Amino acid sequence: MKKRILVIEDEKPVRENILTLLTEEGYGVLSAKNGQEGIVTAKAEKPDLIICDIMMPGIDGYGVLKELAGDPSTNSIPFIYLTAKFEKDDLRKGMQLGADDYIFKPFKSEDLLKSIEARFNRIQMLKGEFSEHTEEPHSGRYTIDDRIFISVSGKPVLIKIKEIVFISAENQYSSLTLDDEKNYLLRKSISNWQAVLPEKMFLRIHRSTIINLDFIVKIEKSYNSSFIVYLKGVHKPFIISKRYSSLLRREGV
Repeated sequence: MKKRILVIEDEKPVRENILTLLTEEGYGVLSAKNGQEGIVTAKAEKPDLIICDIMMPGIDGYGVLKELAGDPSTNSIPFIYLTAKFEKDDLRKGMQLGADDYIFKPFKSEDLLKSIEARFNRIQMLKGEFSEHTEEPHSGRYTIDDRIFISVSGKPVLIKIKEIVFISAENQYSSLTLDDEKNYLLRKSISNWQAVLPEKMFLRIHRSTIINLDFIVKIEKSYNSSFIVYLKGVHKPFIISKRYSSLLRREGV
């Protein structure tokens, strides 16, 4: 089945040029001429990837991503921004919201296609590392020195609890990122992980993210009483939502 890409762009010539390019490359295409229409289309159609302009009347690109990131049915869709602005603060804001990449206008077709391919390759890599969770039934919580076994393509893999940098929701699965940058996609929910991981070592910072406190290198105050946290070896920072900020304070981080 061909991948479907949603293009949210208020400038008709730009939007149509992108749609033509993607169609010629064999992608299925969806389009929206403003942010509100893009949100409705994304939630209804669940595209495989979204390309979105930032500067649009009404709901801008930041508003689109914020809305989709807050919806479990759309928060894992890869998101690429189109922008004519090249300001550090704008880049930072987009990455904090969860953008996967930026393409600057005017852009070359090959640059956009390479970015799209990189996003899909990332997804394929996760699927290639899909692992059945085969650990023995565990009562209570793990300790920092515990290890778990998973099966990757029929081969056993040993994971040390202390090597888990963060866990993120991937639809009905969860993606584990280790300190050696390896990723494993497991058939286990975020809530299940939260119930068994060491409380003083791991913290849920969002409905879809759990982090290892030992890998925190910097925390910054953000808007609306939320925080931004940076983890060692992870290029993209995480936003700690207002709902979970009190837990950060409670841990004395």
